Amino acid sequence: MSVPVLNVVDLKKRYAETTALGGVTFEVRPHEVVGLIGENGAGKSTLLKSLVGLVQPDSGRIELRGNAVKLRSVAHAGSAGIGMVFQEQSLIPNVTVAENILLGAEGGAVRGGIYRWRELARRAQVQLDKIGCLVDPMAITDTLSFAQRQLVEIAKVLAIEERTHAEPVVLLDEPTSVLDSDEIEILFAQIERLRTHASVVFVSHRLDEVMKVADRVYVLRNGQTVGEFVPGQTDEAELQRMMIGRDAQGSHYHEDAQVDVSAKPVRLRVSGVSLKGVCDAVSFDVRRGEVVGLAGVQGSGREELSRALFGAETLSSGHISIEGEVKRFRSPRAAIAAGFGFVPAERRREGMVATMTIAENVTLPHITTVCNGPFLDRPRERRIVNDWVQKLRVKAPSIAASIATLSGGNQQKAVLARWMVSGDLRVLILDHPTRGLDVGAKSEVYKLIRTLSATDVAIVLLADSLEETIAMSHRVIVMKDGKVSAEIPAPVSSKPSPLEILERMI
Repeated sequence: MSVPVLNVVDLKKRYAETTALGGVTFEVRPHEVVGLIGENGAGKSTLLKSLVGLVQPDSGRIELRGNAVKLRSVAHAGSAGIGMVFQEQSLIPNVTVAENILLGAEGGAVRGGIYRWRELARRAQVQLDKIGCLVDPMAITDTLSFAQRQLVEIAKVLAIEERTHAEPVVLLDEPTSVLDSDEIEILFAQIERLRTHASVVFVSHRLDEVMKVADRVYVLRNGQTVGEFVPGQTDEAELQRMMIGRDAQGSHYHEDAQVDVSAKPVRLRVSGVSLKGVCDAVSFDVRRGEVVGLAGVQGSGREELSRALFGAETLSSGHISIEGEVKRFRSPRAAIAAGFGFVPAERRREGMVATMTIAENVTLPHITTVCNGPFLDRPRERRIVNDWVQKLRVKAPSIAASIATLSGGNQQKAVLARWMVSGDLRVLILDHPTRGLDVGAKSEVYKLIRTLSATDVAIVLLADSLEETIAMSHRVIVMKDGKVSAEIPAPVSSKPSPLEILERMI
């Protein structure tokens, strides 16, 4: 058997009282795709950061092609032959694709401080060709779609081979989290091409994807390697048991907790709402405790509508009312004052302030609830935030820790906690609340949605999939070309089929 191109042995890392890595061991062989799965907080992010020099492990060993290495930075890891495609893309938007691919490694493509554009484009094209990417190397990066930029990121990592003269190890961190189904299939085809030039570590919370693309799969739990599987010799249920340490209890969507809201009064009424060039005369109601799913393809207008309900987009006509009182929100601040909450799809960019602590993020929209007159009441802040952090089982060393240090699932729970602290939440808008979360974290979010529903919070849900939309909703509002094309009941006893909704979407 060939020497592993990457061998990780008993890697450990602690932050104060929190164990991020408690002994991770795995290996990657030449031209192999290895899957890494685990719940949010299992240690995947810390492991990847250790492999590219962003985090220094406390103990353990990293070997590249049989030689032990200590990786001090991303640049050092690159020179050693490891590159990573980050979940939050790292390309410079206002320069060309070629400049991004060869950034810091221009070599002979720069002479006298001036680019030799033809040479730069030629070398970048070599890397793009390796994965069959048809992007023009001279295109400005910001003009590309997210999926195209992701392929450019992969080409950038492949350019490491120019410097090391050895095939690189490519780390893919949740590469499908914001791609649609067609883009995912294209990415999988590119990964098959990629493996002829590199070895790949594929991290995803989607078990079906890992089973499809990986040669072998390692399972992480509580910072440790707890299993290794070959797809085809196990099933998703077994992987899930390994991830969470137990069998899934009850329905994944907690459908048995869906409360009957048929006799409850309307809390939110959307009347003839239009957004110029986006949606036209949209009307629907949401009762107290009701979960209404908004379904639609990209461009249907549902995302923009959800932001308008929160005062983040300006209505061109129509209005909304709460308990019969007409409201015209000119800003999110006004919506918050009326009892609205909003969890955006891009939680890292819009849902949190990465430089702030967990406590500061949770209390940010409701700072007056933790103030004594003009002064911040720290003991009260700690008491309120700790209460919700414990209720939502947010894994963190303390509420004084930076929210940026949490896993994706724990960040999402902290963002959700933000809307609980005031005690006057009336309407909650959830835009892809489970995006990027593993199966265990998703189940906890679903349970929280059921709990909020039982306390009469009206919920508007934009879900990641039709299955999620149907399972979690009392009713589904289908949008097509900016208009409501159907309103479909979804009681527990007779949930609609995905096909029934899909037919109204396209």
